[in-house]
Amino acid sequence: MRRKDREVTDINEILQFINTAKVLHLGLYDGAYPYIVPLNFGYTYEDGVLTFYMHGAKEGRKLDLMKLNPHVFIELECNIVPVEAGDVACNYGTAYASVMGSGTASFVEDPAEKIKALNILMKHQTGREFTFTEPMAASVAVFKVTLDSFTAKSRPVPQP
Repeated sequence: MRRKDREVTDINEILQFINTAKVLHLGLYDGAYPYIVPLNFGYTYEDGVLTFYMHGAKEGRKLDLMKLNPHVFIELECNIVPVEAGDVACNYGTAYASVMGSGTASFVEDPAEKIKALNILMKHQTGREFTFTEPMAASVAVFKVTLDSFTAKSRPVPQP
């Protein structure tokens, strides 16, 4: 990481960033050009492993690309605040926190695991518990991204 002064290594702080984020940008390989799609998500952090859960239609470009190459990249940002600094354009910027990482996408096929993943996703997005039936879970594709590595950084709002 080039800006070591902005690097965040405390896992509790990183998880707080993730808790605040609502949209994950998923980067996929698509031949000569990358394909990036914004998705709602839920996540778990267990035994030092960060796993993100997402869902979508049972067919489409995103799923086709994951089947061809499961190596993916994720990006999340939160706490976005424009920083205004007077009359010089170069003095403006943005306060933010971000998490980025690379990992492997896989499809969740087991009905019980799909229901668990959908509950994790909905709890993260809404803060509420929901009931899912097997037919409900069967109506969508559920996939997860298990990260091999990730980094985080933060540029807080400057204090006067």
